[in-house]
Amino acid sequence: MSVRTTLVCLPFAGAGASFYRPWQRLAGETLTILPLQLPGRERRIDEEPYTDAGTAADGLLADLRQALDDAARPHRIALFGHSLGAVLAYELAHRLVSEPGVETARLFVSGSPQPAEQRSRRATGLPDDAFLARVNEFAGYTHEALEDPEMREMILPTLRADVEMHENYVPGNDLPLPVPVTSLRGADDELVSRDEAAGWSKVAAADFRYVEQAGGHMYLTESPGALLEVISGDLGAGADEPCA
Repeated sequence: MSVRTTLVCLPFAGAGASFYRPWQRLAGETLTILPLQLPGRERRIDEEPYTDAGTAADGLLADLRQALDDAARPHRIALFGHSLGAVLAYELAHRLVSEPGVETARLFVSGSPQPAEQRSRRATGLPDDAFLARVNEFAGYTHEALEDPEMREMILPTLRADVEMHENYVPGNDLPLPVPVTSLRGADDELVSRDEAAGWSKVAAADFRYVEQAGGHMYLTESPGALLEVISGDLGAGADEPCA
């Protein structure tokens, strides 16, 4: 019988936990999807968003502890994050190494250079239209909510905070991570190169694997089933075939 694993999912810039909830339908019976919610969006819309990744990781650790208290320990978890979520998942993984009653089975980082490497082009500080154009250029993806003026005004402060947090990120720990790592990238990603994504091998003290998926930087919006097959395979979870 396969061991059930909880996949803790961290959002990319501007996204909320709801992005990951449909994944449970695709994940099979041995993988539980647990999205963590950052402040400044969805049910936490009235809370001040984080602008520092270390502070965010501390808050996410507290949220995860609360979520895991609802079930009996020990817990076998894996972490997944895309772009901004990748560095947040990395920071959280370091904090979980010494967490009692938790086995961190694997870290899955997606669409991200290794932690010490930053993009040369930035969006932080640009006027609204230029900021959104730069973010859309980076992601190759535009959220439809940004086309509505009222929704844009609501989302923009959180998106700015997320981008600032990502672009100013400095790793909080330079020790090798004693957790297996899989780095994923869309094969046509024009934001993160193959070498940048494969650079995560530099921080992995355990097993490392690099995987490419069909699509661009936001490949996970188009083919979550294929992505979950990779995750389940690397965890040895034997997930069911995706429904769609």
